[in-house]
Amino acid sequence: MITVAVDLTSQLTPLTGVGVMVHEVVERLARRDDLAVTGYAVTWRGRGRLHDVAPEGVAVVDRPMAARPLHELWRRTDHPLIDRAIGRHDVVWGPNYVCPPTRAAQLVSVHDLTPMHYPELANEFTLSYPALVRRALARGAWVHTGSAFVRDEIISYFGADPERVVAIHHGVRAVAPGSPDRGHALAGGDRYVLALGTVEPRKDLPSLVRAFDLLADDDRDLRLVVAGPDGWGAEALTAAVAASAHRGRIVRLGWVSEADRAALLAGAAAYAFPSVYEGFGLPPIEAMSAGVPVVTTRAGSLPEVCGDGADLVAVGDAGALAAALRRVLDDEAHRTALVERGRKVAAGYDWDTTAERVAGLLARVAAPSA
Repeated sequence: MITVAVDLTSQLTPLTGVGVMVHEVVERLARRDDLAVTGYAVTWRGRGRLHDVAPEGVAVVDRPMAARPLHELWRRTDHPLIDRAIGRHDVVWGPNYVCPPTRAAQLVSVHDLTPMHYPELANEFTLSYPALVRRALARGAWVHTGSAFVRDEIISYFGADPERVVAIHHGVRAVAPGSPDRGHALAGGDRYVLALGTVEPRKDLPSLVRAFDLLADDDRDLRLVVAGPDGWGAEALTAAVAASAHRGRIVRLGWVSEADRAALLAGAAAYAFPSVYEGFGLPPIEAMSAGVPVVTTRAGSLPEVCGDGADLVAVGDAGALAAALRRVLDDEAHRTALVERGRKVAAGYDWDTTAERVAGLLARVAAPSA
């Protein structure tokens, strides 16, 4: 029996990509008879709520820990040890860049290197991640990534031991069948391009607005729907919409429920993901699994992850994005073939397989010879 402590802080807020990964993997790890999983959270605001969000079978240590001062200390020193708050374990897994100092073996998940490559797209909190990762590596931590692309970046950027950096593709949540009629009602029309996810600079939604403007002149029924909570830097999208000649057909829905998310996918004519940089890219895979044709960029891991299941365009090229969307919208044969390829690609991403591989990695990390 291997005892594993995992940081569940990501479960205390609406689930984004990292939160989904943690939930899906930890839920499955907790069902195994060779692992005993304990959850903790490095948060003050979320204190007292961890029992409500931890997957079934996960023991919970719900001691309030203030993230900012602890992260500041862990950037510079190897104290305080997390063991003082959560007890001793064989492995401590930080699934979101931060693996605290511990006497246990350590695993840290690094999802992308945005703060290093695009510091202007990062916020104050995420800018601290590189130092925290470097400190963990110096303590002998293993690294888990969601793609071979990020694995190679970790090895190159940090000089990490290739034997201790392991890429494991994420799975994809099965999108529940949604009501196209409900999706059309939310969009305010029957024909729309959809973007889902937190609004932040890395997603480059202003370029999507500019691409939509190029399409909307000739397609009077087309709408653009952006569904997802505002993150930092959302004012750039607000400004782009305000400047759009077709802003009356741009719909911002904010956070939506899982049922409305499924409905929006069911009713969408196309899914757009114009990201500047990605370490994996769950949203386009989810769209493929729902049978929606996807247009995305060649950013980061997206060519690796999407394969031939999406049409790929250059980053930041609104004209190319518009042209690719126009082909998906107007060329029925191409659209049908793209949807078929997308379903096949999405079928290759399975959370059971991901969790099995993570369990194997935890066993390697826990091994005395590791």
